[in-house]
Amino acid sequence: MSHSTSKGLILGITVGTAGITLLLFCYYKVRKPRIAMNLPKLLSLGSTSDSVTLQDKIYNDQGTAVVFQGRQLQILEKLSEVLTNMEELKEEIGFLKEAVSRLEECVQGELGGKVTVHRVSPQHRARRRRLATVQSSATSNSSEDAESEGGYITANTDTEEQSFPVPKAFNTHVEELNLETLLQKADHLRVNESGKMESFELLCDHKEKFKDEVEFIWRLARAYGDMYELSANTQEKKHYANIGKTLGERAITVAPTNGYCHLWFAVLCGYVSEFEGLQNKINYGHRFKEHLDKAIQFLPEEPFLYYLKGRYCYTVSKLTWIEKKMAATLFGKIPSSSVGEALHNFLKTEELCPGYSKSNYMYLAKCYLDLRQNHDTLKFCNLALSLSSVTKEVSPNSDNECYYLISTVLS
Repeated sequence: MSHSTSKGLILGITVGTAGITLLLFCYYKVRKPRIAMNLPKLLSLGSTSDSVTLQDKIYNDQGTAVVFQGRQLQILEKLSEVLTNMEELKEEIGFLKEAVSRLEECVQGELGGKVTVHRVSPQHRARRRRLATVQSSATSNSSEDAESEGGYITANTDTEEQSFPVPKAFNTHVEELNLETLLQKADHLRVNESGKMESFELLCDHKEKFKDEVEFIWRLARAYGDMYELSANTQEKKHYANIGKTLGERAITVAPTNGYCHLWFAVLCGYVSEFEGLQNKINYGHRFKEHLDKAIQFLPEEPFLYYLKGRYCYTVSKLTWIEKKMAATLFGKIPSSSVGEALHNFLKTEELCPGYSKSNYMYLAKCYLDLRQNHDTLKFCNLALSLSSVTKEVSPNSDNECYYLISTVLS
């Protein structure tokens, strides 16, 4: 290799190295500002990210509060909807009760006069056996009037007495009485329990003959009330009360100015209410008071009416707040009375008929106790204890109540 060739090669290597160095220097100068420029950008992005995160957090908290409030509003709306539906449901239930009642009346009307099967009470079963021993001549009719193994018999019925338990054959063997004699006999028999049962049976035996006579109808209603009091079976009591109320309603429709029709319809409304809920109890209580006032208007000298009104006033004076509120909702006003008003009616009963009943004396004692008149409380307790138990409207626990009141006064 010549000297000039070597020198050219060295120069080329030197120039190439310088070029590469220059390129590297230029590349570094260009990249470094870009990197320097990007650092603040990255920092800016980092702080922006933090800012966005913070803002998102604040927004999320506010959103959660808004969502929570929205859910509360939804819950309140649902509760309001439920309450509205409950009110509508109550109205529908009331409507259905009325519809069922009307349907029952229609069915009874359709079945009127047809042969049906009914349960016989123990009292009527005993009566049937007694009469069966006398009716040897009626054996030809025994197959259709006989009692079944389950204690049932067949009987002709009408609308208001669909469960009437007396076989038709009995009516052909009873003493035929005119209306006046029958009514007098029925009234005179009501001196004790057995007499009341006999009076009931006597009226039942003549129901087909005198069923359109007002004086007969209200006495038959009264007789069903007697059987309600004498029966110890809840279903029988309900049965007697309902039939008696239906008869009483028919009586006041036929004779709206007859005080006894209003009296016994009121009494039987009270009996029926014993098997009802609070709302119906209040409803029957309203009807009881309405017809009791009408009865007093037509029979101002009847002591039993004032005794019943005293009972009503005493009961109303003891009503709870919710019972009064319910009555106000149903009738637009709260029934009001006082122990003093009850006392006035019990005293009126005693004035019209001294020694009217043990029960009347008991209520007089209770009224005086509530009024803190201890001397009169003891007086009427002693009068109640002096009366026999076989009197009108006697509570089976009246003596125990008297002793309790005496001990209360003396303690």
